[in-house]
Order: sequence, then C-alpha cells, then structure tokens
Amino acid sequence: MAISRAILYVLALPGITFLSTFTQAQDDSLEYLSSLNKGVIEHCDDSLDYGDFIDIFICGDELFGFSFNALDGGGMNVGDGGRYTRVPRADLFNWSNTLPRRKTGPNASACSDCHAGTNIIGGGGNGGGADVFNAIRDPFHTNQPGLFIQRNTTHLFGMAGLQLLAEEMTNELQQQVAQTVAMVCESGAQAQSELSAKGMDFGTVLVSPPCDTPVIDVQSQGVKDDLIVRPFQWKGSELNVRNFSRDAFHNELGMDPVELTGDDIDGDFDGVINEISIDDVTAMVIYLAAQPRPTSLIELDELRQTLQGRRYRGAGGAQLAEELMLPHLTGPQRREIKRGERLFNSMECSACHKPSMTIEKNFVFSEPSNNPLYRDATFPAGQQGLEPHDAVRFDIRRDQPDNRIILNDSLVKHLGAFESDESGKVIVRLYGDLKLHDMGPELAENIDETGTGASVWMTKELWGVGSTAPYLHDGRATTLEEAILAHGGEAESSKLNYTRLNDANRKAILSFLDNLVLYLPAEDE
Repeated sequence: MAISRAILYVLALPGITFLSTFTQAQDDSLEYLSSLNKGVIEHCDDSLDYGDFIDIFICGDELFGFSFNALDGGGMNVGDGGRYTRVPRADLFNWSNTLPRRKTGPNASACSDCHAGTNIIGGGGNGGGADVFNAIRDPFHTNQPGLFIQRNTTHLFGMAGLQLLAEEMTNELQQQVAQTVAMVCESGAQAQSELSAKGMDFGTVLVSPPCDTPVIDVQSQGVKDDLIVRPFQWKGSELNVRNFSRDAFHNELGMDPVELTGDDIDGDFDGVINEISIDDVTAMVIYLAAQPRPTSLIELDELRQTLQGRRYRGAGGAQLAEELMLPHLTGPQRREIKRGERLFNSMECSACHKPSMTIEKNFVFSEPSNNPLYRDATFPAGQQGLEPHDAVRFDIRRDQPDNRIILNDSLVKHLGAFESDESGKVIVRLYGDLKLHDMGPELAENIDETGTGASVWMTKELWGVGSTAPYLHDGRATTLEEAILAHGGEAESSKLNYTRLNDANRKAILSFLDNLVLYLPAEDE
C-alpha cells in the first residue's frame, strides 16, 4: 500500500475548490508506523486477474473480515486523535469535505464489526447489528443533531436474488413504456398504459406524440419516475450490490475506493492513497452477492429429520445434524408456525410482504451486470466502467460456496442456493415487494433523505427476520410486535387487523415470523 508523502493537496469538487493540509506530525507518524508495522489489506487484483469465482469469493471474504488500520487508510481524523466516530463530525473541516463528502462515520474498522450476526443459527456471521451499531448520518452536512438520522445494520444474505429480481422488474417496466411509445408511433394518438411487474401495480404511463420526440408522463407508484427498481437500503436508494459495497467502504470504514475518489487521490486526508481498488470492490460484490439465502426453522428441522432418517442415520447423519446445530421442532411448534403463516396471509400483510417472487429468465449473477441500467459506464471518479464480457459470474441455483450440507463427500442439500419451481424459475422467498410505501407519521423522519418522502420506506424483506432483532430502520423496535404496531400509512389496515386478534393468534403470527431465520455454520463463516 502506497503511503502519501505529500503535505498539501489541491482538491476540486464541482463548484468547490479547497485546500487540505494534514500536519507534518501526522505524515511523520505514518512513516514511523510503516517502519515497524504494515497494513493488513491484501488486495484482490491478482484474484481478479488469475483466479476463478471461488478465489474471488475468498478474497472478498478476507476483505470483509479485515480490521483495517492507519496504514491501510482505515478511518480518518475525526478529532481528538480518533479515527472512528458513531456521530457525524460536520463541524470539522476535513470530515465535511472528504472526496466525495461522507454522510456518516467512519464508524468501524471492519465490516464484521457491525454485520456481526450474533443470532444466526449455526454460529456464523454476516447478520444484522444491534441498535448500538446504528450508523448515525448527517446526509446534508447540516451540523444540526436534530437533522441527523439513524440506520440499523441489515443482514447480507440473499443479495444476488434481490438484484436479479430488481433487474427483471425494471426490464418489465421499461418494456411497457417502450410498447406505449410504439403504440403512439403507430396510431399518431396519445396512449396510456398500466405499469406492472411481477403482478404488482407500479402506476401508469401516458405518452403523447410526436413519435420522434414523444412526451412521456410517468405517474409512478412504489418506484421513482425513472422506473428503475432499487433493491437495497432502507429507502430503496441503492441500485446494485456494487453501489452498496463501495459506499460502505467509503462512509462506514473510511477506506476510499478509487472509483469514488480517483486514482492516487487522498480523498480523506489520512495520508494514504488507492485504499480500495476497483478489483477489491468487485471481489466484495461477489462475496456479498454469493451469500446464502435465508431459510426457516421448518426447513432446517426437515433437514435434521432427513439426516436422522434411515438413509443417513448409519452414515453419521445424526451426528452431523447435531454438529450443524439444526433445530428440533415439536409437532405443536410446527403446527403453530403453519397456522401463523395462514393468519399472516389472511390479514393483508402479504400484500406488501409477498412470500415469494420468481426470477424467470436470468439465473446468473454477473458483476458487472449484463443490464446497462445496473452497471457503471463510467465510475463516479471518471474511470471507464467494467465491461460485461469480462464479468465474474455465478449461478444462484448452485454456485454459492456456503451452506452445502455434505455427508461422506456427498451433497445432502444445498441450503445456500436459491430453489427452483417445477417450471425452472428461481424462487426468491423474500417476504417483500421491492416497492416504496408511505408508512405514516410515526415512522417519518425529520428529513427527507432521498426525495421520496420522509415517511416513505421500501418494504423490508422479512426473510431472516427471526435472526435480526432489533427491527425497523433505526432499531427502535426491540420485538417484532413493536415493529408491527409501528406500522401506519399504507399498512394501517393490516396493523389494525393484527390488533383485533386474540393473544393466541398473535402468538402464532409471531412464531411464524420467528421461524424466518438465517443459517450459517461457523465453519462456513
């Protein structure tokens, strides 16, 4: 890792030119450290150049676990000698003028500090964080605590399925607009079409002539007017796993990706340049995208029964089931979960928390994406984007490295891979809809971070919810019932339906939700 020896940088932002100096003492400190110590990062460039999918996944896994230090460029000067802070420091010149400007932190030295996964069955990691790990943001750099917001850490399972679903939904919506334009060109008259994807309403489009320069009026519902479904973050603000990853490197860890800051630029004045390479981000994308899908207590219990059954019992199946920490459900527990599922669906909860959606065509996750709307033609710092013909790919039906249940060199079940239905479509059991919804005043923030509305949130997928307390965007709900009762706006009627149930029926619904879990054996972590 190169250590910058420069004392003075002249940095340019659109409309802004400023100087940033870091003291000779800081520069000398890094040089002194480098004589006795070294950074921990091992870059992934060789893995991308010479390795296969597994090599790239492993390098991303290592990046996820590294606790970056000063020589890597982790953190930055946040005042009083500190490198990390949970509270935005917009009062400090350096903090509010990083390139690009940070919204939070840096908050932690490693991804796994917040994505800890202490409630994951099997003992592995990559789950959500407690509310003490909330990221406190000042997205508009106001330096006013009343305008700060909080975000609770989410789990990272199943991300490839979400992005491929979003890409397919976006394709449907864009095609409907194109078809409406074609109708106008054929008839010469105004035309209007309903917009829908995966059977869900996304609004309308009205197209007016002339054909060569049509006027397109989109009245969107649950998606921005560009009709691009963004499946990540609480506000549905991130387009793909790459944006999610590089923003986390920059904002949360203080490790600046060159695709954001530029080559050989010290964007956060810590004396280190080229902290995260383009190949590093790609490796992290592959690692995150290839995380196993969430599962359920019922599915895990069925696997336990299979391993303890006649076919595998004599071959060590019962011992393997115990080693894998597979749950044992009683008959009454299974029946209560099933009853809770029926109640959940009957109360309109599943109108937004859709139990599953299917991917119909593309089952291969690709970084960069084959869809031009989901990849960078040019990176934010100006470098040319990655070409699809050089993409790293894996099949989400079989290639995930983790949660392969193997007994005596034979695969019993691949819990990490997405399932397929009888027609060959991939099932994504997300319990969500990837749409934006107004959740009412109780969940409204004091600022509108993304321009979609202060009380508007993307439906949070419920897969894994039994392993990821606390709940809601800021972790305010310590129990699932608190989260349900905080629903309002478009979800008001579903909440009222829940409150009208007797205790036994509410308990059944909570048992069903607690059954939606994350699973990762510690050896796969």
